[in-house]
Amino acid sequence: MENMYEKLYHMLFNVYTDCIDALEEGEFERAHMILIKAQRDCEEAYVSWEEDPAPSP
Repeated sequence: MENMYEKLYHMLFNVYTDCIDALEEGEFERAHMILIKAQRDCEEAYVSWEEDPAPSP
């Protein structure tokens, strides 16, 4: 299984590209909401991983 930090990196990289697209289209509120959702999603992923980390291979 993927390392948690790799998973978070991929999550944030995808969000970053979505956010850039929204900003380039002048959709500032959408970009703002994308970042807020990403923050919540990454925090939830990290917290759930800390509660039940996968065993190392």
